[in-house]
Formats: sequence, structure tokens, C-alpha cells
Amino acid sequence: MSTERVMKIFSLNSNRPLAEKIAKTVGIPLSNVGVNHFADGEIQIEINESVRGADVYVIQSDSRPVNENFMELMIMIDALRRASAASITVVLPYFGYARADHKNRSREPITAKMIANMIEMDGADRVVTLDLHTAQLEGFFDIPVDNLRAMPLLALYFLENHLTENTVVVSPDHGSVKDARKLAEMLHLPIAITDPIDGDIDVIGDVDGKNAIIIDDMIDTGTRMASTAAALKAHGAKEISAAATHAVFSEGVAAKLESPFIKRVVITDSIKIAPENQLDKLIQISVGSLLGKAIRNIHENKSVGAIFEAEAAEVEHY
Repeated sequence: MSTERVMKIFSLNSNRPLAEKIAKTVGIPLSNVGVNHFADGEIQIEINESVRGADVYVIQSDSRPVNENFMELMIMIDALRRASAASITVVLPYFGYARADHKNRSREPITAKMIANMIEMDGADRVVTLDLHTAQLEGFFDIPVDNLRAMPLLALYFLENHLTENTVVVSPDHGSVKDARKLAEMLHLPIAITDPIDGDIDVIGDVDGKNAIIIDDMIDTGTRMASTAAALKAHGAKEISAAATHAVFSEGVAAKLESPFIKRVVITDSIKIAPENQLDKLIQISVGSLLGKAIRNIHENKSVGAIFEAEAAEVEHY
């Protein structure tokens, strides 16, 4: 009798289209779960097949509505643990509350640490996520964390569409310099930095007569992307692209991203985009294959790092 454990992949409500792409890459269908919400907001989870002894992967982005999606995840983990799943891996394409990773002033919570504690205490054995807001978040967990990178996918888009000629990679603030430098190294481009000073935005670096790629880990309100693009245009930049992994897209973002200074907005499908934010200039790159490969490697006890190396090599040899 085979001792290999069965793999099951479940999708909750946050991003079913991405979950289907992940399952297709892995080569198995999504398992059957019912997620219902009562009139008062309470959540009911019904796992409609046996998970006893199975290695289970639960796909749920902690995106808007953040607290509702997070509670779905918590209840699902509890249900799987009580149903005797052999292991529970939480696949968080987007980790909500990631920006609350330190105290800015007295008596503030470190909410990201609390979220990590709750996932772990609920019974998760492993977390797979994508482009955490800061690398230190991995250390908030005492279980294995695989923090995958979407940067090679974004880099390939710009290479494949010949958007790297006479181009500079721009960090919208000092906090995003690390990401800008990584993308610039992949594309063999120079970098520039924009620095807000007393309401004005100073541009550090040469952008005059150049195309620009503004890179960040997420786009939330769109204010920073729009103001950065306007500053670059004022300093002589030509065609401007905005790029990020996570399309958080809070209310009002569409109007800001419709800025005439922004030619295109390149993001991934880590978060499901609401219909009102489906702009004509929006280009969405799927991370389904990346997450699917990671799940498959974890289940087969293979290196997840090998996926990073393969993606970097693909960009380098393009």
C-alpha cells in the first residue's frame, strides 16, 4: 500500500480565479468547500470531502474585506485541524496588515505579529506568501515561511514588450529603493529616487528624456504613484509605467491611476481586482504558476529556492 500522502487544495472566497490557476499548475482540481455568510456576518465553513491524513493547502489573500477574509481563513484552519488533516499550509498571496510591522509611536500594536501568531496558534504548519512588505515579517512566524518573489515576472514583462530602452527604474520613496535596485539589476538599468520634501517631490537621479518604471510592492490609494509620475514628468521623463506586486486598490484609486502621466499599470493577480478598478491601462500578470510550482515542490520535498534560481536565470538569459 502506498504511503504517499494525498494533496488537497482549497480556495476560500478572496481570489478564486487565482486559486484555479494554482490548482491547474499543480495538476489537481480544487477540493470542495462551502463558505457561507449568515445575515449577521458570521461565517460557516463546510468541508465537503475527507481530509484525514491529507496534506492540505488553503489559498486565501488577506485583502479587502480584510477582516472577513482573515476570519474565513481562521475558521478553515480550525475545521481542517479538527478533521485530522496531516498538514495545513496557508497560501497567502497577499499578507494583510503587513504594513503594521513595527511601532511608530507609543502604545501602538504590532498587528502583523499578532496575525502571524493567530495563524500559527490556529494550527497552520507552514505559510507560503508573496513579496512581504518587509523581510522581517518572516521572523514573526515560528513555522516555515516561503516568501516568493514576483519581481522576475515583472521584469520579464518589460523585457518581452521591449520597454527597457532608454529607461530608468524609479523608487517612489526611500523605503522602496531595495526593490528598485533589484529590478534595475535584472533589467540592467540605472535607478532614480523621488523624495517628498515639504509638499514638493525632489527627483534624485537623471530622468530627463528617459522612460521611467516606478516600482513598489503595492498600490493602495494610488496617491504616491500619481504624484511620483507627475514629478517625473515635470523633470523631463517621457513614457512612465507604474509597477507593483499587490493591487490593494482602495476606494478612489482608479481616478488617480487614470493620470495622463501614467502610460500603463503593471500588477499581479495576487489580489482579485474589483470591476470598477479594471482600467484599460491595467496589465495583470499571473502568479498562479509561481505559487503552483512552490506548492508542488513543497509536497515533493524539493527546494523552493530552485524556483527563484530558475526565474532569475530566465530573466538573465532572455
